[in-house]
Order: sequence, then structure tokens, then C-alpha cells
Amino acid sequence: MKNIPNIAFQGKDRKSVFELLNLSDLFERLDNIEDHEPRQPHRISFFALLIVTKGTGTHQIDLKDYKVEEGTVLKIAKGQVHSFQRNATYQGFLIIFTEEFLMNYFSKSSINLISNLYNYHLSSPVFKNKIDNEILIHQLQSEIALENSFAHRNIMAAFLDLYLLKLERKSPDNYIPKNKSKQFYTFDQFKSLVETNFTNTRNVKDYANLLFITTKTLNSAVKEFTLNTAKNFIDDYVILEIKRDMMSTNKSLKEIAFDTGFDEVTNFTKFFKKKMKVSPKEFKNQHFF
Repeated sequence: MKNIPNIAFQGKDRKSVFELLNLSDLFERLDNIEDHEPRQPHRISFFALLIVTKGTGTHQIDLKDYKVEEGTVLKIAKGQVHSFQRNATYQGFLIIFTEEFLMNYFSKSSINLISNLYNYHLSSPVFKNKIDNEILIHQLQSEIALENSFAHRNIMAAFLDLYLLKLERKSPDNYIPKNKSKQFYTFDQFKSLVETNFTNTRNVKDYANLLFITTKTLNSAVKEFTLNTAKNFIDDYVILEIKRDMMSTNKSLKEIAFDTGFDEVTNFTKFFKKKMKVSPKEFKNQHFF
């Protein structure tokens, strides 16, 4: 059985929590990476920013291909599944950083505002940001080149913090009014619970109980940010996880069913067909063969 690889942060040393990678260098050594095939879907346990400075191409995130060109930045959140284009020729940089880096070097207010890092459900991960991209890369490269390492991580985080805040400001969908901050916190907590418990329960009441709120309050918070019910959010996330598992074509549908919390394959098939209008087998044949 072949599963989607879960890739941990691999910096130049074990103490690394942040790294700036030149894409040209990275593409040259993709064939030498032993623990996974970067051009096949793999799940990351850190955050990434793919910044394109020259050329065009594509990059896949959660089954969707995004076009990239000069000035494009793609935000890839912790837990998402992505893959690099085969024979990619575009140029740029990949910035990778851990949740530890965020928590230790970003202010709490910044983390709350940079909502899309945690909530890729809310908006597209692709932005055009050529000028700010160039400024960020120049700042990071200049800091890395310095021999004086005093407050190095703090300075790198400050550059990245400002860049991400400016990036989020370009997306009005990510602005959270003060009177909605409590609802956003509820939605954010709910999202995290779904991501860790979806194989155990798809029941809205169970999640409301875990949050010590009513199902009405939970539905109100979810609808505020997704225009959908809590039940639909749960089901959509389960479908996403099923699709992620299907990316590994050597994994049987029966295995996927059990791994995503279904006791019976028939229930798994009914659930998938109700949401996708085709059976899991038909969907897999259409997209992965």
C-alpha cells in the first residue's frame, strides 16, 4: 500500500525553522530526494510560499492546478497536499517555515490577521504581488548573507510578517471585523477539530459539544465565513481527504474508506456519490488514470 507521503520540515540543520530555497537549484536536485517524489502529491507539515520571478508553469495544490507566472505567489498551508510540475522551467523561490517559527517570532495579533495561512478553505491561494515579492526576496537574501547573526530569526520573521500582512490586505475576503472576531475564533477552532477528528465523527453536535457551544451557535459561525452549514463543511472536508488519498493510485478504495472513517464500503460509496454525483471508482478512473 502506497500512501501520500507526509513531509516534515527538512532544513540544512536540525535547528532550522525557516529556509529560502532557489527554485532552479531545487528543481535540479528533485531526482535525488530519497524520501518522496516531489512531483507526486505529498502532504507538508509546514507552511510554504512559492514565489515566481520569471517564466510560466503550473503547481498543483489539493488536486487543483494553478497557473504561475512572473509575480505570482502561491500560499500552501500546513496539512495541504501539493506537487511540483514535471520539467518545470520557471524561476523563483520557495520559502518554507514551521508553525514553531510562526508562534515564536510572530506577534499574536499578526497570527490572527494572517488567517489564510490556517484557513485555506476561505479563499484562493494564488496572488499577484510582484513588487512586494521582489522586496521580500531582497530583504531575506541580504539578511542571510550577513555574517552577524544577532537576532537573525527575529529579523527574518519581521520581514515575512510584514509581507504576509500586506498580502492578506490585498484580499478583502480575509478581513475580519472586530464584531466578528469571536465567530471567527469559533470557526477556526471548529476547522481544527474537523481536521483532527473527521475519521471519528461527522456529527455537528459532537463538534459543538467539544467547543462547549450549541449547534445553532456553531452553524452561525461557520455560515459567516463559508456561507455554508457546519455539516456541509465537515462533509466537504471529508471529500477533500478522500480525494487526497485517491492521489495515491496504489491505495484501494476499501482502504481509503476505512482510513477516512467509514465502517462499510457501501456507506463510503453512498456518501461520495451523494456529494460528487459519481461513484468513487468512476471519479478515480476519471482523474487518476
